[in-house]
Amino acid sequence: MELRQIQYFMEVAKREHVTEAADALHVAQSAVSRQIFNLEAELGVDLFIREGRNVRLTPIGKIFLEHMEEAMNVIENARREVDEYLDPEKGTIRVGFPSSLAAYTLPTAISAFSRRHPDVKYQLRQGSYQSLIDGVIKGDIDMALLGPVPKDEKKVLGNILFTEKIVALLPSKHPLADRKSIKLSQLRDDSFVLFPNGYILREITVKACQQQGFQPNVTFEGEDIDAIKGLVSAGLGVTLIPEITLIDSLPRHTVKISVIEPQVTRTVGVIIPTDREMLPTAKLFHEFLNEFFNMLGSYQR
Repeated sequence: MELRQIQYFMEVAKREHVTEAADALHVAQSAVSRQIFNLEAELGVDLFIREGRNVRLTPIGKIFLEHMEEAMNVIENARREVDEYLDPEKGTIRVGFPSSLAAYTLPTAISAFSRRHPDVKYQLRQGSYQSLIDGVIKGDIDMALLGPVPKDEKKVLGNILFTEKIVALLPSKHPLADRKSIKLSQLRDDSFVLFPNGYILREITVKACQQQGFQPNVTFEGEDIDAIKGLVSAGLGVTLIPEITLIDSLPRHTVKISVIEPQVTRTVGVIIPTDREMLPTAKLFHEFLNEFFNMLGSYQR
């Protein structure tokens, strides 16, 4: 079994079309077909079902693909580790993040790190809370910035960088828009704009409302912070949102108001895997994050 065969197999599996896979690999279609045939002959099984010009994986083909993806991750990490051992200042860091940390927290950290290490490269991946945890566990990313920091995940280690306030974002024509602070129970009869089910910020909001004795009436949903802001700006409801996402500017026709009962907060931190060593460049960045936000917190205090 050759590495080239595996690469051809994975490309065909991804595109479900031999010609398109050959174009992406910049080789002749016959070369791809021959390597797939040789691989199947060596394994003694059919990896694909042929359907005219299209192909799809057989059940054993799907299992084989999963193992090959893991193997290619190991090979890629080994190659990166050799490169970074020779020069950690020129390595690549793969970082995951949710939309709520995309506008300010992550760019601020990367900008500061890049001033010290200008030749480091980044692969950035935005995702939902659980998908980022899974990405770190599987090795798709080196680390992830998350809020709140998970406590019960055995395969990741999380440490808190800072704790932030969750504030109310209201349309500017809302009856409470002139208040400096509100109780969450005062929004009992409002329509809420929240993330869909399964998103951690929705869970934080729903839990806070339930603590005040009511279930929020969710009339609109958005899958990222900008969508949530836009719906509130359009006057379609109220929301609770991390204050840091409003640090540069408020959306038009909205107001930010502190919630004093209950005070809603979330921890923000970074998670890394527990079952493998980080590569040198990623380790540099992880150490920097702890130092940077500790210094930033001391300054703000």
